[in-house]
Amino acid sequence: MDRRQMSRLLSPIWRRMRLLVSRGVLQMSKDATGLQEVQVTLQGDEPAWAERFQQYGLTSVPHGGAEAVVASVGGARAHLVALVVDDRRYRMASLKTGEVAIYDSLGQSVHLTREGIVIKGAGLPLAFVDCPVVTMDGDLEVAGNVRDHTSTMQAMRDTYNAHTHGGPGPDRSMS
Repeated sequence: MDRRQMSRLLSPIWRRMRLLVSRGVLQMSKDATGLQEVQVTLQGDEPAWAERFQQYGLTSVPHGGAEAVVASVGGARAHLVALVVDDRRYRMASLKTGEVAIYDSLGQSVHLTREGIVIKGAGLPLAFVDCPVVTMDGDLEVAGNVRDHTSTMQAMRDTYNAHTHGGPGPDRSMS
């Protein structure tokens, strides 16, 4: 077999190998199915749909414009899978070795730093939902008000400070 025949024989194989893994730009996401689907544009091609695999226990819906590493199953562009999606516009940077963070495009994050856990709410509320008991084994420091469902901490202090015990002896009002 001469060189030309060999080239013609191997050409389709090389083409499929080159198409196995590509970079793409995410156009949109569909999150209603069991496995998320993303529409991606690969190297100037028309947008195509790909299944998006995510780590168990973590899920996200990326914005259009995010970047993806996409594999063509069997080298066929008809069956695409998005292996990794990242968005440099929102990614937290400058983490130290060993640190971990989850974050979103609003600036909310949970950052496991070398010094402790930092939760940023980006000006939005933090809610503990369906938690019959919240337990802490350390001190609680609060910069703002503490309220129960009926009154503020200051109202509770006022009630406590006005409390007196009757009976013989000096007045034992607490102020």
